[in-house]
Amino acid sequence: MTRIALSAVVSVHNEEDQLVECLERLNFADEIVVALDACTDGTGFIARRMASRVIEGDWPTEGQRRNAAIGACKGHWILEVDADERVPEVLAREIRDVVESNSFDWHEIPVDNYIGGRLVRWGWGASFGKAAYPGLFRKGTKVWGDQRVHPRLEWSGRKGPMLTHRLDHFVDRNISDMIRRLDNYSTARAKDMRDSGEIGGMAGNIRRLFSRFIKCYFFRKGFREGGYGFLIALFAGLYPLLSHLKARLEND
Repeated sequence: MTRIALSAVVSVHNEEDQLVECLERLNFADEIVVALDACTDGTGFIARRMASRVIEGDWPTEGQRRNAAIGACKGHWILEVDADERVPEVLAREIRDVVESNSFDWHEIPVDNYIGGRLVRWGWGASFGKAAYPGLFRKGTKVWGDQRVHPRLEWSGRKGPMLTHRLDHFVDRNISDMIRRLDNYSTARAKDMRDSGEIGGMAGNIRRLFSRFIKCYFFRKGFREGGYGFLIALFAGLYPLLSHLKARLEND
């Protein structure tokens, strides 16, 4: 039986507009696994046509869905991406090189984020975007927590150096998409907070609004991106405060 060195895995909910291009960029992997989370559009048809393996479910949290997707992989190494992400050829070659000769257990991958067609490199972080993520790992070393949004991670093994080449992430189409994402993230986070019984206090979250804004806009150099950098910093600061208010004032 052929040894599967590298699995690429994508977990999706209604991503028919994104999935084809995402999967086309993963053909350097030995297998492609797609987890369909209660999809009602054409995502399932695309996945069954293009992927090596498809699993289906209706997972209540993002963490459960991602763990199920990882569990379905047969590769010794796993590359985890989202439907709105693309692996350039130069990154694909680097990933294969890492997989074929490496003594470490997991690596972070740097990310180029796009809003519409514009590359926005500076200012991301504080739960509103990612400048890098731990996307390449040996099977068994990465476990997601049971949260709806930004699930926690548990690791085993040794962390290796960050990869050199960048993943392309088409995070938002426009400012309206950024606002919708903030609303969706904070709603999901509020549900996690109510479930845990830890919703925090108003004063602490007001402080976090300012500290996160300063961190993203100044220390992460969001100011270099003009208006987009200002919005990223503002939304990063608003995210914990909105989550707290929704957890405290809303019931669903």
